[in-house]
Amino acid sequence: MRIARIFAHRVELPLREGSYKWSGGKSVTVFDSTIVGVETDTGLVGYGEVCPLGPFYLPAYAEGVRAGVRELAPHLIGLDPRELLKLNHRMDAALKGHPYAKSGIDIACWDILGQATGLPVCVLMGGRFGESIRLYRAISQESPEQMASKVAGYRAEGYTRFQLKVGGDPDQDIERIRKVREILQPTDRLVADANTGWTQHEAMRVVRAVRDLDVYIEQPCLTYEECLSVRRHTDHPFVLDENVDGIDMLLRAKADLAMDVVNLKISKLGGLTRTKQVRDLCVSMGIAMTLEDSWGGDITTAAIAHLAHSTPEEFRFTSTDFNSYVTVSTADGAPQRRNGYMQASTAPGLGISARLDAIGPRVLEIV
Repeated sequence: MRIARIFAHRVELPLREGSYKWSGGKSVTVFDSTIVGVETDTGLVGYGEVCPLGPFYLPAYAEGVRAGVRELAPHLIGLDPRELLKLNHRMDAALKGHPYAKSGIDIACWDILGQATGLPVCVLMGGRFGESIRLYRAISQESPEQMASKVAGYRAEGYTRFQLKVGGDPDQDIERIRKVREILQPTDRLVADANTGWTQHEAMRVVRAVRDLDVYIEQPCLTYEECLSVRRHTDHPFVLDENVDGIDMLLRAKADLAMDVVNLKISKLGGLTRTKQVRDLCVSMGIAMTLEDSWGGDITTAAIAHLAHSTPEEFRFTSTDFNSYVTVSTADGAPQRRNGYMQASTAPGLGISARLDAIGPRVLEIV
C-alpha cells in the first residue's frame, strides 16, 4: 500500500455561542479548519484535521497548515501510510519544526491503518479503557455572573468538569473563580485557565486570594520559569499546557515537580504518533492528562476520543468534544456528547466518513 494523493479542504466552523474569548482580549467567532485527506493506491482514504485557535495562541495559523501540507506532500507520495514512524521521520526531514502542519497527515494515516487492519484507532494505540470519556466545558471569558450562569447551564447538561477562561484583570478573575465555584458540587472539578495571561505578580495575587477554594490553576504565565515560581507558592493542583510542547519539556517539568496535570494537544505535538509517545511517557511517570487539541470539528473530536479512550482511566483528567461547540458537521460517525461524556467509535480507523457536501472543494491536491 502506497500514498497516491494528499489533498486538503478549508472549512469554516462558526461557534454556537457566537464567540470564544480568552486572555489578553483574544477572541474568535469563526474557526478556520483544514481537513487533510490521504489517499492510497488501494483506494483507502484517511482523514485528519488541524484547527489552530487563531494565529495568536500557539505558533500556528490556519494558512500555515495548508502551506505546510503543500510543502510536505511531495516527500510522502509513494510511502506506506501504515509505517507511521517512518512517515514522521520523513516529515521531520522534509520540514524542520512546524509540528501542527504535520498533524493532519499523521492523523489521516492512523485512520488508514485502522481501516486496513479493521481495527479502531484506539485499539491500535493501546486498547480501549473504560466505557466512556469524561468531558470538560470551556467557559469563554465574560463577566463573573455570565460565566457562572453558563456553568450552571452546562452542568444541567451533564458536565462536571469546567475550564474557566481567566487571565484578565486579577480582581475580576478572582470573582469569576469564586462565583463559579460556589454553584458547583464538591465532586465537580474547576480549572482556572489563564492561557499565559497573568504576569507573575498577578498570578501570585490570584492564587493567594482563592487559596480556600477547590480549583486547579492552569498555565498562569507566559514562561515556564514564571509558572514554576507560581507553582512553588501555591498548594492548588497545577496544570501546564502551552509550555509543554515536546518530550524535553515534559521531562524538565517532571524533574521540577512543576505540574500535577499536563494538557496534551494533538496538533501542538505534531499528530497522534508524537502525542502517543508523550502520553505513554506520562503514564509511566504517573502524570494525569487533559487530552485534546487546539480546536476543530468532527474529525478532530474523533481523534481526541481515540487518544483518550486508549489512555488508562486513572491518568485521564479530562477531554473535550469540540464538535459540540460549532454549528457545522463535517463527518458522519463522529463522537457525540451524552450527559458530559463521549465514546470513541468502534468502527475501523477513526470511524468517521467525511461529509463531502460540508467540507467543500479541495484547496490543494498533490499526486
